[in-house]
Amino acid sequence: MARFLFVVPPLVGHVNPAVGVAAELTARGHEVAWAGHDELLWQLAGPEALVFSCAVPRDLPVRPAELKGPAALRFLWQDFLVPLADAMAPGVAAALAAFEPHVVVADQQALAGGLLAEAAGLPWVTSATTSAELVDPLAGMPKVGEWVDALLDGLRARIAGGRGVADPRFSPHGVLAFTTRELLGPATLPPSVRLVGPALGARPATADFPWEWLDPLWHPGLRPGPGAPPPGTPEKRLRPTVLVSLGTANTSAGAGFLTATAEAFADLPARAVIADPGGVLGDVPPNVLVRPQVPQLPLLPRVDAVLCHAGHNTVCEALWHGLPLVVAPIRDDQPIVAAQVVAAGAGVRLRFGRANAPRIATAVEEVLTEPSYRRAAETVAASFHAAGGSAAAAGHLEQLALESLAHLAL
Repeated sequence: MARFLFVVPPLVGHVNPAVGVAAELTARGHEVAWAGHDELLWQLAGPEALVFSCAVPRDLPVRPAELKGPAALRFLWQDFLVPLADAMAPGVAAALAAFEPHVVVADQQALAGGLLAEAAGLPWVTSATTSAELVDPLAGMPKVGEWVDALLDGLRARIAGGRGVADPRFSPHGVLAFTTRELLGPATLPPSVRLVGPALGARPATADFPWEWLDPLWHPGLRPGPGAPPPGTPEKRLRPTVLVSLGTANTSAGAGFLTATAEAFADLPARAVIADPGGVLGDVPPNVLVRPQVPQLPLLPRVDAVLCHAGHNTVCEALWHGLPLVVAPIRDDQPIVAAQVVAAGAGVRLRFGRANAPRIATAVEEVLTEPSYRRAAETVAASFHAAGGSAAAAGHLEQLALESLAHLAL
């Protein structure tokens, strides 16, 4: 039995894949602990999770929507990643001392995890929950790259006594990337990267979802009823349903887009389930269901397409089920992920700031009626299932732990 410490930022999309891997390790008899935001981890990993609380900056800023390109990267590093690492460092150090892990799993955006694990001489693996860093977004901006390196050097000096040399985003012991070539494309990867596909784990229950609102699935030979298709019709829903989600961090930016989406469905022969955590929508057409939260994983097998912000987790969860996508990226890694969806043939891209109701309706209708999008999504889904997900990631971590335990026994 080995001990694994997961170091994660206070971001739902970065915690969820780690939860799936941690659950697999626990099922195999290993001990798992967490370093991060305690309330979020108890919510996502479960109230029984062993959590070493890490502070977060008191006022984490929200990136202004108008920031693009190098300015957006500067904001991400200077105003978010580095202050977060400085704040988390004492909690991560305490977790390393108290839990004495054999292996540390550090998210790419929890820089303190990799820096402190290396300084302590511990084997550590990077958790890459988005493919944006894998394709090197700084490749065409050498000056920005040099500036990031200087920030990392200063951070290493402050929290790790200057010990270590590795980039905390790319552990030499391994990088778990929750994607596959079929979505990622032909980008050149460091040799340490392991493409394990999505790691889907259990999620907290979302109460009071009206499942009866969804149209039933009609099967060939099912006894016809009012409005039922004629005998011999292939398995399908009477009206396709589209899940609409902009994630948990885009409430302020999404009001206009969600309003336009609800308007778009007024003229579509389809239904929409819209996640509206900010409560920005008022009256909507009768074929639109609005909920503050939706049970996304249980819902995906019951829908026919997904309209989203191109967040990596939502995209991968949709493609896991072979669902075509309409993607409208807002910021950060989302344009990169959206480009991957389009290149794979699995969806249509909209410009978020110009996505009015007619454009949204056209894009949704296209992915629902053109079979090539679903075929491409199913090709990506097959690659995800073959990659192994949580089990494959846990296998890589177990092997590293065995090597660590063998070294300690010498």
